[in-house]
Amino acid sequence: MILKERNGIPFMQFPNLAGYTELTHAMFTRAGGFSNGPYKSLNVSFSIGDNEGDVEKNRKAVLNCVGGQEFVYAKQAHGKDVLVFSKDDNCIAKGPFVGDALISDIPGQMLLIKVADCQPILLHDPVRKVVANIHSGWRGSIKNIIGNTVQTMTGRYGCSPGDLLAGIGPSLGPCCAEFINFRTEIPEKFWDYKDHDDKFDFWSISRDQLCESGIPEGNMHISRMCTMCDTDRFFSYRGEKTTGRMAAVIGII
Repeated sequence: MILKERNGIPFMQFPNLAGYTELTHAMFTRAGGFSNGPYKSLNVSFSIGDNEGDVEKNRKAVLNCVGGQEFVYAKQAHGKDVLVFSKDDNCIAKGPFVGDALISDIPGQMLLIKVADCQPILLHDPVRKVVANIHSGWRGSIKNIIGNTVQTMTGRYGCSPGDLLAGIGPSLGPCCAEFINFRTEIPEKFWDYKDHDDKFDFWSISRDQLCESGIPEGNMHISRMCTMCDTDRFFSYRGEKTTGRMAAVIGII
């Protein structure tokens, strides 16, 4: 991934998305914010015990980095519900919203997903000028929220999956994604992605779901950065339990 810094805040960009002038996107780390304790420092979640004033300052700093007008975000429920914000609907984002994937074609509207091990998956259609941001934990993976999101983009905006570009950000890697209760938690069709230590490769699951949705593998970039392996840089729920949430952001400008 491409490492950048703005206003003293480090962030990363996907190389397959970075060249589009109509697009802004960023995957932030835990560094550069105002929060303290286990939430140090760029935590963007209000619902995990952090000081709300610090979270507000963190979110403002993130918005200033990406240059948008407003954030659109939702209460993430580990499901497969997709929220659409369309300029044809004269949509004003007021909320509260509940869902795990956000789609928009509205300039200035920044789609925010909060993560700490779950996969942030960013999608861009440079033809239709539509973006999506997906929160995909293991529950979202087995429900195929990726396929649901691509299907929604196709049905709502006429997107062609072959035009879509995808980026999978830092998240729990196959080195650390152990599921000792996988027989009751994860459907058998996903067991081929498991090693002999009961660790699952959800990066490959997401890659294959993107491919099954019609997105060419050459249009994807997988960061292959494990959050649990690098808690100095990333928040990790599995690694830390009480911790913050990082921001993954994408929007049309």
